[in-house]
Amino acid sequence: MMRYEVLFLAVPTITSDEATTIETQCAALIKSHKAFLISFERWGKYYLAFQVRKNDYGVYFLVRFEVEDKDKQPLLEALKTFFAVKYNELVMRFVVTALGENGALEYHRPESLDSAPSREYNNSYNRESSDEASLDLE
Repeated sequence: MMRYEVLFLAVPTITSDEATTIETQCAALIKSHKAFLISFERWGKYYLAFQVRKNDYGVYFLVRFEVEDKDKQPLLEALKTFFAVKYNELVMRFVVTALGENGALEYHRPESLDSAPSREYNNSYNRESSDEASLDLE
């Protein structure tokens, strides 16, 4: 069995019902291709390095699954269609990565903006500028 993961970036306005629908349908798709869903994790909302579809923020999700070598190609094509076509309005980007048979299942990810304290930026902050901007941390 080969392990794979799909990391996808959803729009920042995704609701919990929409996320649950994606999780349920993704799990059903994986199961229908004789694969085993290991996990479906919501990583949280993060500030993006550059705008994606005019959004400064996005919500990351990580899906991990195992599949037999003989069944992997149809499943990977189905997942591509699932994220790129069916959920085009909610999923801004996605990437599928092969982990191998004994791929590590542990990540040390940064804190999400959902759980991190917020910072207020003053009006002089400019993302495109390479100069250091002053921050108003009050």
